[in-house]
Amino acid sequence: MALGIVTRLRPPREAALGTRLIAGGGVLTTLLIAIILLSLSTGPLDIPVSHVVSIIVEPTGLHLADYNHTEEMVVERIRMPRIVVGALVGMALGVAGAAMQALFRNPLADPGTIGVASGGAAAAVIAIATGASSLFFLALPLFALGGAIGTAFLVYAIAIASGRFSVATLILAGVAVSAFMGALITLVIIAQPEQGTLRGILFWLAGGLDSRSWDHVWLSGPLILVGGGVIVAFARDLNLLMMGEDDARSMGVNVRVVRPMLLTAASLITGVAVAVSGMIAFVGLIVPHMLRLVFGPDNRVLIPLSALGGAVFVVLADEIARTVISPAELRVGIITSFIGAPFFLFLLLRHSRRVSSL
Repeated sequence: MALGIVTRLRPPREAALGTRLIAGGGVLTTLLIAIILLSLSTGPLDIPVSHVVSIIVEPTGLHLADYNHTEEMVVERIRMPRIVVGALVGMALGVAGAAMQALFRNPLADPGTIGVASGGAAAAVIAIATGASSLFFLALPLFALGGAIGTAFLVYAIAIASGRFSVATLILAGVAVSAFMGALITLVIIAQPEQGTLRGILFWLAGGLDSRSWDHVWLSGPLILVGGGVIVAFARDLNLLMMGEDDARSMGVNVRVVRPMLLTAASLITGVAVAVSGMIAFVGLIVPHMLRLVFGPDNRVLIPLSALGGAVFVVLADEIARTVISPAELRVGIITSFIGAPFFLFLLLRHSRRVSSL
């Protein structure tokens, strides 16, 4: 009888999840398309939206409006790759943040919790300071990606050094490694005599999407989509891991395999995002948390929506950074920090009140 009740209850529950996913995905996709069109049409050269749409659909054989060659070049070679990279970075940070919050069962966790972002930043700073970033145009993101992945392996190796994985040890190792990488970055900055190089370091650390090309898309896109796809595919296992290791094992989750795999995937896409955009903070913290408040904590809904929400947030922040003091630009990381820092304090106070009331 109990099994019959579960069977009858499951379809409505699954249908409700599907409804939330479709509704949230529809709203966020519409918002993302609107922001992309706005970003493609605004800048030092304003381009009518009808021209932008015509340029985008022209390869399909449709011709909706006349446009000139300059507008086509600006959309296809300058603005579009920048926006695509921004959307990919937002997707990566949003998904990684949701995964980290589920794995650590902590709504204040983010992609930088285990030091991956700091490792990538340190490697990038060293590449700029030594001139290695000038070897070829993808040298800087490749250095940053290598530093991020190397840091992830280092932190995880520390966490399993005793022979048994410990989440607490992983987090503490991440904090220690982040502090070390921060000190290394500071040392490089202090020791840098060239003002031009120093300015390049500071600009990269502030996070930005300027001068991004289709090569950056081809470098980051496949890794982010594959890593994010792995996390989406194991969203149900993430739900069970949130209940605790013992409960997850009793429900058939191979914790010793699934957890390291999800941590690796989240670290990989975080490292890729840092490699192509620099340090863009708070995306992985506030986007999943805001969506969780609206659509609930089920990761089968939350993680795909966090991908869309992260893309919306970063592309919108980039649009603000490009236009708020035009023709000059702010850094995207500055915009996300201005938005994210007050929200983080709100979450911290809210969490502290909840803990004190228990």
